[in-house]
Amino acid sequence: MKPFKYLLLTIFVINLSCKDSRMKENVVEVPVSNTFLEIVEPPNWFIGFKDTTLQLLVKEENIGNSNPTISYAGVSILKVNKAKSKNYLFIDLTIDATTKPGKFDIVFTFDDNTTKSHTYELKSREKSAEDYVGFNSTDAIYLITPDRFADANESNDINQNLKDTSLDRTDGYKRHGGDLQGMINHIDYISDLGFTTVWPTPVLLNDMPQGSYHGYAITDYYKVDPRFGTMDDYKKLADQLHKKGMKLIMDQVANHCGLQHWWMKDIPFDDWVNNQKNYEENIENWGNDTNINTNHRRTANQDLYASQIDKDEMSQGWFVPGMPDLNQQNPFMAKYIIQNSIWWIETLGLGGIRQDTYPYSDKYFMSNWADAIMNEYPNFSIVGEEWSYNPLIVGYWQKGANNRDGYESNLKSTMDFPMMKAVLEGINEDETWASGLIKLYEGLANDFHYANPKDMLIFLDNHDKSRLFTEVHEDAVKAKMALSYMLMLPRIPQIYYGTEILMNDSANPGDHGLIRTDFPGGFKDDKVNAFTGEGLTDAQKDMQIFMSKILNYRKNSEAIQDGKTIHFAPFMGTYFLFRIKGDETVVHIINKNDAPITIDLKQYAEIGLAGKTLKNIITGEDFIWNTEIQLNEKGSIILTTKK
Repeated sequence: MKPFKYLLLTIFVINLSCKDSRMKENVVEVPVSNTFLEIVEPPNWFIGFKDTTLQLLVKEENIGNSNPTISYAGVSILKVNKAKSKNYLFIDLTIDATTKPGKFDIVFTFDDNTTKSHTYELKSREKSAEDYVGFNSTDAIYLITPDRFADANESNDINQNLKDTSLDRTDGYKRHGGDLQGMINHIDYISDLGFTTVWPTPVLLNDMPQGSYHGYAITDYYKVDPRFGTMDDYKKLADQLHKKGMKLIMDQVANHCGLQHWWMKDIPFDDWVNNQKNYEENIENWGNDTNINTNHRRTANQDLYASQIDKDEMSQGWFVPGMPDLNQQNPFMAKYIIQNSIWWIETLGLGGIRQDTYPYSDKYFMSNWADAIMNEYPNFSIVGEEWSYNPLIVGYWQKGANNRDGYESNLKSTMDFPMMKAVLEGINEDETWASGLIKLYEGLANDFHYANPKDMLIFLDNHDKSRLFTEVHEDAVKAKMALSYMLMLPRIPQIYYGTEILMNDSANPGDHGLIRTDFPGGFKDDKVNAFTGEGLTDAQKDMQIFMSKILNYRKNSEAIQDGKTIHFAPFMGTYFLFRIKGDETVVHIINKNDAPITIDLKQYAEIGLAGKTLKNIITGEDFIWNTEIQLNEKGSIILTTKK
């Protein structure tokens, strides 16, 4: 039998070796100059994509008057595209399936026979495309504004080489110093709360003269802002999350860049950004008075009767004077944005993308963008922001929607603003036939419209709108009702940092500086430390515990993650919702009555719980489901049949 064992072992080793070789190809060693031009983007690429094309943006003085050549097995130049500016070339390459990873020189020969070289690298991919698994309904997402979460490295708080050198924690619109290492240092805190996924707002370079802390005015799509840290820090955040079995979502911005982006000083084409002529004619007195703003009429994307001018003003107008609106109808811009997204997925091993201001971009480009990503990564996830309270509008953007105009977004997930609004209104309102809990019931009933409700992202607050505790008028019981209900829904839940300790913007509701308040304990000399509990009020500690118990139960609950949903119309100030899968039934009860009330459970007989013992996942107490339930106080109750 020995020869047979050895044969099996040999086959096993060969199979492992072949599998590894698909990810880690042997690197080709060829002589290179190790010289570099001003800008070549993407800065590197990867082998083994389904799409074998690559377009390089090359920026160097007078590079448009050169002829590039490449001598590397498997790589060939398809076409060289010149721009209006002589300082750009766009080089179309093909990368054959047999191409090996390695470095090679791109040689640029000018008319006078002088040359310049740029060393470019093709890298192996770290894992297979199928292993890039995106966020889904098994996850719970923790949203962070990095500048306001934790400052672990004070040496990078101010960078004298950048336009904004402010650091003032008393000013809600200046930098406070939070960084990537601050998030890394507190991954255990996030994980222990029960979250599986982290979504930081953008950390790419925002070299703007003011208001640069939020990250949405990007001035370089391939550089980390040094005030947040380094590329290695960003990779470390992703790696440390992966080690905990967690995912990293990248917040990306395809609609606009920052006015100080390097290409705005030397724009390659006449149509690189929308309303470019207007900008160039008014560059000396640029501001609100000269900018052509978007009309924000997002329904023009779906409106069968929309005028062309409304459509154009919507998608081509600038958000603000400091954010040029990118023209995705320019094919070079379109390719640039798609490649940038794929580069970051590979570089960080992302678990998803959140795309900012989704309906403001050219909608047909966004369809192509999402399709290009999902074609390469079939198990990936992308969520798009559509700030509309109309479910008809939100549902339009989800893949599989039955749209009258035939539009297919290829977008897996959308942000559920309609359900967020319904929950907040329903919890706050008095109970009548048409108000109160009926808003939750009817809001969830709208799921018939969505192509896939459980892939939608539900939230109650975020970096752009008032915090939950402010929305419920600083009533912790109402906050618990809203949060526990949200976490029971057939959705992907997202919670904003600090919601677990009742952070608020009540002093000036809606003020972004207050919404994005510093997390206590994340900064030097903080007297309150929410990471350790030091200085927190009893109410804050209670909310932390409450959320942690639900989130950690949810981690292992197939009924909540993927179960059947049944809910019953609100009755006597109560609302019962059930999630069911296999032997597990989870019951969520909201009670808005101030006085004790007894509810007849025969109403819910179809669920089949009669005689069963259920456990309260917050208190640990047992409850036998017989004929009635006594509800003694306002709030929410979560029961489970799971032992």
